[in-house]
Amino acid sequence: MRKTILIAALCAPLAACATPTVVDVQQPGDRALSCDALSEQMQAAYRFEEDARDERGVTGENVAAAVLFWPGLLATYMNTDDAIDAARDRREHLMRIYDDKGCDG
Repeated sequence: MRKTILIAALCAPLAACATPTVVDVQQPGDRALSCDALSEQMQAAYRFEEDARDERGVTGENVAAAVLFWPGLLATYMNTDDAIDAARDRREHLMRIYDDKGCDG
């Protein structure tokens, strides 16, 4: 919670701070998903991770943050770390369920 408030406070002067989605690792109904749905959710988590990694690159927002308001760039990197970790943890969580269900065939 404090990290979110810190990021919001740092990004306020620079409205264009990148904020990749930080997914919930465990979601209600995960265990009820079919093998196909689990596979789709793992792919979605992978896309969230890739999107977060893309936010770390040289984007217009990141260049503006570095030049105009360097704490905005720091906030972006903190958020991308959280988003990458959460997406990776979600994929691992879903893979455990996938394996428990014997989805590999």
